[in-house]
Amino acid sequence: MARMQHFGWFFGRGFGPQGWLRDDYLWGHRWDRPQLYQQSAKELEQAGLDLLIVEDSISPGPAEQLDLRVRSALGAPKLDPLLLTPYLFAATTHLGVAPTVNAGVYPPYLAARQFSTLQHLSDYRVGLNVVTDVKSSRHFGIPELDHDKAYDRAEEWMHVVRQLWHSWADGAIVEDTDTWRYADGSKLDAFQHRGEYFELDGPLNALPFDKPGNSGDPVIVSPGGSGRGLAFAGHNSDVQLALAPLDVESIRAYRAKIHAAAEAEGRDPASIRILFVFTPEIVSSDDEAERLVRASAHPSDADLHEVIERQSIITETDLTGQSLDAPLDLGVFGQHVSKGSIGGLVGKHDPETPLRELFIAKYRKGRITDGSGSVGTVTQVADFVERLGEEAGNDGFIFNGDLHPATVHRILDRLVPELRRRGILRSEFGGGGLRANLNDF
Repeated sequence: MARMQHFGWFFGRGFGPQGWLRDDYLWGHRWDRPQLYQQSAKELEQAGLDLLIVEDSISPGPAEQLDLRVRSALGAPKLDPLLLTPYLFAATTHLGVAPTVNAGVYPPYLAARQFSTLQHLSDYRVGLNVVTDVKSSRHFGIPELDHDKAYDRAEEWMHVVRQLWHSWADGAIVEDTDTWRYADGSKLDAFQHRGEYFELDGPLNALPFDKPGNSGDPVIVSPGGSGRGLAFAGHNSDVQLALAPLDVESIRAYRAKIHAAAEAEGRDPASIRILFVFTPEIVSSDDEAERLVRASAHPSDADLHEVIERQSIITETDLTGQSLDAPLDLGVFGQHVSKGSIGGLVGKHDPETPLRELFIAKYRKGRITDGSGSVGTVTQVADFVERLGEEAGNDGFIFNGDLHPATVHRILDRLVPELRRRGILRSEFGGGGLRANLNDF
């Protein structure tokens, strides 16, 4: 029996026009209504996935990038994923949902109260995908920070949120119907926090969690790939949304960094689930795989333009005016741009590689059997998943794509039965909510 792994879905476009740029959009689903997402979430739960992470970026972008971001609907428009989350819980029973929350703009008290409420309403199935985006700050009248200081602020934010969640001590809820005394105020912590970035008082005006210790807290997810981001994960995260080359050596190295960061904070490294982002392209035969790979070898100018636009949005930097025949100038990226986003574009290429070659490499498809890409038959993709679990100790994967039934089925229809036959993917859930599901194995 193969090693069981955890799986989730990264709702990569965020709460925006699902299926845009693909014929999937012509199914006619309304992206700004809940039914599309509820249908898809039910399918993910039926497939045995533990977690749905909803991407978000609050800002539509700087003034000079507005057209770039809206014309292909990759950067905007987006609605608030926190407000979609209750609809997803209403449609499911076991699936965890982690909407993105920006630690730079959500006041800690408000965030603690909102996610405490969702934790109760969902029966312990909510998570927070904590991000440190700083470019949204101008919409809120707060100063923009550099990359590392944004993580310093997020550390303080996370500390205060947790302190608020635990500001009601055990026994604070009395609920005595003889005296009609509901709670004991002496067991509430009216703390005063005066930090570098936040000043606020406790306690939180929300019910404490029923589960002992920290086991009732919402699950913390983080996506950072820089040294500072990995340190944040080691200190705070229950799930690390990991971006790295999907080979045994790279996965082992990435996991070692997270585990070292956790140990430095006195945490058990085994308490963190490190799930790598994965977008397999499943085909019916070797011949079809070869045809797709060959067809992608020589992208047209239009194909490259789409790649450039997408990479501009990912890196929050307009790359459309850069010379394609010159090396990438790292000076074009601001302090707010994560090293993981830049690394995702550069990959393992030489610093002198012309920008055109970087974009061509992003466009090209590769075979999963030789490690050059993610195209393969269902057997080959399952072999790949199994091998990384056995040889790299991988905890599992987060599939990346629109939250649209066509996308969900394209990736999962044939893969789920094969993974279950091998004992890699769960066929039933335990009880206790998202944290319990993540700790089932």
